Amino acid sequence: MALLNDEQVMLRDMAREWVDNESPTTAFRKVRDAGTAFDAASKDAQAEMGWFGITVPEEHGGSAFGFLSLGLVLEQIGRNLVASPLAASAVVASVLAEAGGEAAGEWLPKLANGEVIGTLAVDEGPNHDPAALSTKVIDGKLTGDKAFVAEGDAAGVFLVAATDGLYLVADGEGVSKSTRRMADSRSHAAVSFKDAPAIRLGGPELTARAVDLATAAATAEMLGMAESAFAQTLDYLKQRVQFGQVLSTFQALQHRMAKMFTELQLMRSAVEGALEAIDAGRSDVDQAVSLAKAIGGDTLKLVSREMVQLFGGVGMTDEYDAGLYLKRAAVLEAMWGNSAYHRDRFGRLNGY
Repeated sequence: MALLNDEQVMLRDMAREWVDNESPTTAFRKVRDAGTAFDAASKDAQAEMGWFGITVPEEHGGSAFGFLSLGLVLEQIGRNLVASPLAASAVVASVLAEAGGEAAGEWLPKLANGEVIGTLAVDEGPNHDPAALSTKVIDGKLTGDKAFVAEGDAAGVFLVAATDGLYLVADGEGVSKSTRRMADSRSHAAVSFKDAPAIRLGGPELTARAVDLATAAATAEMLGMAESAFAQTLDYLKQRVQFGQVLSTFQALQHRMAKMFTELQLMRSAVEGALEAIDAGRSDVDQAVSLAKAIGGDTLKLVSREMVQLFGGVGMTDEYDAGLYLKRAAVLEAMWGNSAYHRDRFGRLNGY
């Protein structure tokens, strides 16, 4: 486990308390049933607590707590499936802070206080492939289609990957959105850009950096989901009686739970390792992120599917939360590359 300082411990505990008291899974169900991207009051509360400014420098209204601190909050959000644009917006803020320039001065304060939601638009096809880009910029005007943009419905600013680098595009002129209905009932959109005014932030290396940050943020949420799914399954086995015995007394089920527990410890080590690598500015951030996503994807898939199986017939019903975790897991596993993609990437980065 990562060694946390006092401020990080307080941030984690505050986030856990708020999520449990103010945003249980019943709150997500309300958002899902209403067909909205997220609850505006919940988002405003997160902004007031300073979560949207965690990765923003202090001179732009943030706290500059770093990516590990952001991960601690995202982990708690994942535990209760909180519908929040925090991950996407914080990644945009991080990239803008690194890029600097006038765009950073204009947008970072708005991102820090939650006034504007930011998101990253990269993939143009059904699978994650940052190398397969056709989006182009001519005379400062960006044109292209992005097939899968998380939080695209509510975003006010986009970081868009083009063939020659990463660009900032504000929602408005030349931007059109089409909501995509995904299994997890979260905010996703297909976004088309037609001669949209664009500001160049950096080359392909900045695009790769942005994708790594977004991937690391996703693994933090995945960790919280896996931990919560495991805990709920364990609690259920301790109270469910079958054939006159509590299910947790069956050795076969104990073995399955033990396997999940050990995989979760490995996942936590990999995810926190990636977050710490980002904060430390290490040269192997790309490897650490791919390792975390590969292990995290496999572990969340295991735990979410076991949750449904071990809950039995009721696990297939909407009355229980097992299906909600399974659906969100399926989307996060594919987002920014699945386990197979990142195992292959990890091998290539190491010369294999």
